[in-house]
Amino acid sequence: MESKVYNQKGKDAGSISLPENIFGLKWNSDLVHQVVHSMMSNQRAGTADTKGRGEVRGGGKKPWKQKGTGRARHGSTRSPIWVGGGVAHGPLAEKNYDRKINKKMKAKAVYTILSKKLSDGELMFVDTLSFDGIKTKTAISTLEALSKVSGFENIATKKRNSAYITVPEAGETIKKSFSNLSAISLKDVSMINPLDLIKFKYIIIANPEKSIAFLEGKMAKSTKVVAKSDI
Repeated sequence: MESKVYNQKGKDAGSISLPENIFGLKWNSDLVHQVVHSMMSNQRAGTADTKGRGEVRGGGKKPWKQKGTGRARHGSTRSPIWVGGGVAHGPLAEKNYDRKINKKMKAKAVYTILSKKLSDGELMFVDTLSFDGIKTKTAISTLEALSKVSGFENIATKKRNSAYITVPEAGETIKKSFSNLSAISLKDVSMINPLDLIKFKYIIIANPEKSIAFLEGKMAKSTKVVAKSDI
């Protein structure tokens, strides 16, 4: 399978042959959901904590005698039904939200999302991204040029989660030029992950030959890890 490659001015710069095992996969919602949900769970701080009736201060004395007052029986003012009492079944900081993610599953989820974005016309290949200096204005003009490509008309105007740009190695010039654009995320291809890909409307892969070579090695490495663990 082949796809068009554009330059940063939004003009046709040729085409590239894409591997089927990365960009030709069927959508697998169960796999993507499991990986993304696990990644979100791993990001939880787990700092929410409450005190039970045995941890709050006070409540040592029985508030009134058991019988004869006409009121309900109580043994402590620190009961959960009392104001200032302990919390019943509240969150505890000792809870661990970490989930194990198989490396092969994580790589397959990346490929599945990329395949879906390509089939939906929301993935673009750009031959290279290079700026003369650190200027947000240059980054905006680049997005405006890419918005001329069919299907990417809103890439420069979308206010939230517009585009995820991945490059083989992002220099300080490119990083800082895009850093003031809150709707854009630019990262090295080595940091690509399902959670970031699923958040953004458009995906831009710069220098596709090097980026795709890394993605092909991503699955190869994860397969080797699994194979060794099975021995």
